[in-house]
Amino acid sequence: MRIRFILVTLLLAVSASAAPAFDSLFLDKTMRVDYFHTGNKGEEIIALDRIVSDGPWSGSKTKLVDTTNLGKYYFEVVDRDTNQPIFTRGFASVFGEWETTDEAKERAGTFHESLRFPWPKKPVQVILKKRDSVNAFQQIWSTVVDPKSRFVNPQDVKPAGKVWTLFENGPASEKVDLLIIGEGYTEAQLPKFHDDVKRLAAKLFDTEPFKSRKKDFNVRAIDLPGAASGVHRPRTRDDRRTTISTEYNIFDSERYVLTLDNRALRDVASAAPYDFLEILVNEKQYGGGGIYNDQATAAVDTGFAEYVFVHEFGHHFAGLGDEYYTSDVAVTVELVEPWEPNLTANGAHPKWADMVDKDVPLPTPWDKTAFEEHSKVYQAERRKLREANVPETQMDELFRRELVWETKFLGDQKYAGKVGAFEGAGYQATGLYRPQADCIMFTRDEVGFCKVCKRAIERVIDEYAK
Repeated sequence: MRIRFILVTLLLAVSASAAPAFDSLFLDKTMRVDYFHTGNKGEEIIALDRIVSDGPWSGSKTKLVDTTNLGKYYFEVVDRDTNQPIFTRGFASVFGEWETTDEAKERAGTFHESLRFPWPKKPVQVILKKRDSVNAFQQIWSTVVDPKSRFVNPQDVKPAGKVWTLFENGPASEKVDLLIIGEGYTEAQLPKFHDDVKRLAAKLFDTEPFKSRKKDFNVRAIDLPGAASGVHRPRTRDDRRTTISTEYNIFDSERYVLTLDNRALRDVASAAPYDFLEILVNEKQYGGGGIYNDQATAAVDTGFAEYVFVHEFGHHFAGLGDEYYTSDVAVTVELVEPWEPNLTANGAHPKWADMVDKDVPLPTPWDKTAFEEHSKVYQAERRKLREANVPETQMDELFRRELVWETKFLGDQKYAGKVGAFEGAGYQATGLYRPQADCIMFTRDEVGFCKVCKRAIERVIDEYAK
C-alpha cells in the first residue's frame, strides 16, 4: 500500500509539473457543465443538461491538475489533440451521499450537479469517474465539448443579488475564494446577514490552520433578499419557498440542511469569483451540512452556529469525514478504506502513520465503553427533546452540558492530544478509526481541528493559493 501511494503521488506530481500554460489552452472565464445524476444503490445514469458560462475563472492558473486524491468522484478535461488531461478535480456530491441511504435501496433518485473548469479554447473531452471498491477511479460518463458549438451558451446570467467583499488579499486566481450566500433573509434583515457573515467568518479565521493562512483567502458575500424570513422546515411545517431552495430534512434527517436546486445555486453564485460556497441559513433550529467541493450550510442563530459553520466547512473545503459515531444518521457505511483524509479502516497502519507519535500504540486504546454508555443517555434525551419540539434554547443547553462532559472526558484520556488511531469514527463504532481522541470533526468541544485535519486543510489551501 505504501509503495502504491508513493507511485501515485509521483505520477500526480509529474502530471502537475507537465501541465501546459493556462493562456495557451483556456480563456479567462468559467465553463459549467450541468447534468442530471440519476440512479439508486448500484446503478447510476448521467444525462447532460446544458453547458453555460459561469463568470470569470477564479481558480489557479498554474495548478490545474488536482493532486489531493480527495473525493468520491473525479473529472478530467482532456485535450483531444494530445489525449492528455489539462484540468482535473475531485469532488463529492449529493447523489454520492444519497445512494448510501435506505431510500436508495427502494427507488431511483435524480440530482442536478455541475462540473466547473476554465473555458477551453478548442474542443475537449470531459470524463467523469467514480471510485470503485478498491478506491480506483473508473469512468462512468464522458462527453465532447466544443466551446464554439451552438449548444454551448457563452452568455453570463444576470446577477440575482449584490456582491460585497468582506476582505480581499489578492487576485482571485492566486487566492482561495470563499463566497457566502444568505438564504432566508428579508430585505430588512440584510444588515443582520452582514453581521452574521462577519461573526462566522471571524470564527473560521480564528481557527487553525485558517488563522495562520488567512492571507491566502478572499471572502465575498451575496445579498439575496427573500420574501419571508427563514427556510423550508418540513418536520415543523414551517413551509417556505426561497431563492435557492435551501431546506432542512435532507434524506429525512431533521438537522441536515442543503439545497438540492443546484442550478439556482450555481446561477446565483456565478455573480462572484469563488472556489468554495457556504450558505448561511437565517434560522434558530440547529442544522447544517457540508459536501466536498459542492456546498456547505449553517443555521446562524443556534447557540452552536460558529461550531457548525467551521465543522461543515471542514467537510466542504478539505473533504474531512465525520468522526462521530453515536449520533443518528441517514446513511449507511461500507467498511472499506475511506477516501476522507481523517478516517481509516486500518487501525494498525493508518494513512497518517507518518504523524503518529512513537510512544502511541496502534490501534490506540481509549475508554470507548464509558464514552458510549454516556452517549446512549445523551442521545435518548436529545431525541426526546426534538420529538417534543422544544425551543432551541433547551437543545442548546443540552449541547452545552454535553460539551463540558466530553471535553473533560476526552481530555483525560492517556493519549489525549497525540496522533494515533482511535476506534470509533465515520458513523461506525467498530472498524473505522480517527486520528486523535478529540477534534472538531468528532465533538463540539473547543479543541479545533486535530493535527491530521490541519494538514489536510493546508494541502487544499496550497492547491489554490499562489
